[in-house]
Amino acid sequence: MKFDLAYCRNLDDKLSIYDVRDLNFDETMEFDSAKEHFQCPNDNCRVAFDAANVLTTFNAKNVNYVRTPHFKNTPSTRHVADCPYVSLKASATGVDADGAETDDSCEEHFPSELLLTRRQYVRQPSNPAGAADEVRDIPKTVSADNHPEHPSRETAPDKTSVFAHPVECFVSNFEDKELLKRMPLKIGEHTAPYGSLFKKIEYLQDNKGLIYWGKIKEIKDYTQSFRIDFEQKVWFKQADEAKKKPYSVNVYLSKKLIDNYRKRKAFLEEIKHAIESGKDLYCFFYGVTPELKQVPSKKNPEQTFGVFSANIENLDHFIVREAPGLDS
Repeated sequence: MKFDLAYCRNLDDKLSIYDVRDLNFDETMEFDSAKEHFQCPNDNCRVAFDAANVLTTFNAKNVNYVRTPHFKNTPSTRHVADCPYVSLKASATGVDADGAETDDSCEEHFPSELLLTRRQYVRQPSNPAGAADEVRDIPKTVSADNHPEHPSRETAPDKTSVFAHPVECFVSNFEDKELLKRMPLKIGEHTAPYGSLFKKIEYLQDNKGLIYWGKIKEIKDYTQSFRIDFEQKVWFKQADEAKKKPYSVNVYLSKKLIDNYRKRKAFLEEIKHAIESGKDLYCFFYGVTPELKQVPSKKNPEQTFGVFSANIENLDHFIVREAPGLDS
């Protein structure tokens, strides 16, 4: 059984698997999911058992992943009979021919809002040695507004501050166009279906303030900075031109941006692996819209050529990853 949320004892809070992944790579906070205790997100179920009754994680620490991350039961995990998470039917895409659960399934828990301010966490004081085995977990009162216990697809966790979560929803459900048209997502003051908020890079002129994505043609490594060149081009007609013509699109990641990033090590590992992998990769970003710029030619600096370009301003809203199926 897969879980969208889990209660983290040391943070005394409910986290999504994307919160956990984010914290694992955050160099400003001490966190290692392999050493944390995660339990059922249902308060009544959790308090019925001792602290040894835990959940485990899947794909929580792998910087480069393809399969959807999640929490899941261990062989010894127990739940009360009326736990709403136990009553859920396994997703058809997560069950094999023999009825056994697998780790291959789409992300079913769609956040309805991407928060642009990062969530903050406070680590609880450590218990004396051995206390965790003796004391039952007493959950704090959680308001429904902050962390609603909605395990089904229709009423998934309302909000997330982790960009990877809505991206995974879009990528893993890409073939289900009707679902992406039906599920809403709010970013800032803009609300639209997932299928509309995720915009192919070649159509970036349609609207600003969207999540732009496209297949990567090349990642230029300038040692301390990077440029992402997209495969698709933007068709655009300038005022002095008779008809539209194709323009290349790229985004630039500065040294200062990378050096100041709280997940610098993980990001550099991710981007360098991408360069060396030779696999088809896609880039997703939010917060900037590439605009037409004139840049000098390398062969003849006195001449310029047009390119749609933007400087990424927040690496929390930038992802390079594999995304099988997006070519379909």
